[in-house]
Amino acid sequence: MNHRRQLIAASALAALSAALPQVALAQSDYPNKPIKIIVAFPPGGTSDVMGRMVAEPLAKVLGQPVVVENVGGAGGVIGTERGSKAAPDGYTIIQTGVGQNAVAHGLDPNLKYDSIKDFIHISHVHSGPNVLVVNASQPYKTLADLVKAAKANPGKLDYGYTHAASGHMAMELFKQTAGIFMTGIPYRGGGPMMTALLGNEIPMMFINQDVALPHIKAGKLRPLAVSSLQRNVLYPDVPTVAESGYPGFEALSWSGMSVPKGTPAPIVAKLEAAFKEVMAMPAIKQKMEGNGFVVPVQGVKPYSDFVASELPRWTKVIKTAGIKPQ
Repeated sequence: MNHRRQLIAASALAALSAALPQVALAQSDYPNKPIKIIVAFPPGGTSDVMGRMVAEPLAKVLGQPVVVENVGGAGGVIGTERGSKAAPDGYTIIQTGVGQNAVAHGLDPNLKYDSIKDFIHISHVHSGPNVLVVNASQPYKTLADLVKAAKANPGKLDYGYTHAASGHMAMELFKQTAGIFMTGIPYRGGGPMMTALLGNEIPMMFINQDVALPHIKAGKLRPLAVSSLQRNVLYPDVPTVAESGYPGFEALSWSGMSVPKGTPAPIVAKLEAAFKEVMAMPAIKQKMEGNGFVVPVQGVKPYSDFVASELPRWTKVIKTAGIKPQ
């Protein structure tokens, strides 16, 4: 019996030894076929734009085609869940972001993936603020004016929001920080919400900085504050919420690129280096900064640390606000 066990053990060891060089060869040969980026939202939005922006230069750096697959639904959760279950071989990259990898955890305690444990976060692609804007016909000239009116009329001031979007989270955090109560009017998307604001059906909302700019330039909207810690290049004369009396206030829209847990370290290192090269390209930086986005610090550790800090922040805001999934 012992001799038989020894033969079985020896056979297993031989099989493992034979497989190891093949695994090592596969890793050193990476990539040798097309790579897929799962964007967990429909085409046309900021997430899709960012995914496609990096796909072409990444293909040039890695020497293989990089295709974008849009898997929308449930605020990014469906595509992200699919990505978390993909083979950890470096051929499926998942676009991670504030909605699906931070806000979603606050909305659903039974989420089928863990944004910290189920992914290796490779590259932080974009970061951008929301801008608190009011219809130009509204009387508020500063953030202080708005807060004063809200405190004098609790619940009587309305604002627009799209459920669980970064602007929604920015407004909830602002209400909690400023100690004010206003009434939210839900919209199914940013387009209908912008139409309502321009028509003065709602007086205000937080919205991405690039989306707001044309309407501000046209004189239809007035910006009161941006939600980043630093002023935005598109709005050099608009103060931050933090410098308007609420130190430390920050609420960002962000996305990045990640791979499933278990992806071999050599492949992770190659992807990390490739994304660093892509994000340092002048054309990428020019496009990002021209639309008011910031190119964040690159690398696995900075992006992993950032995701880990965002998850509890928005979970707490959602819990305090009592927001439920739709």
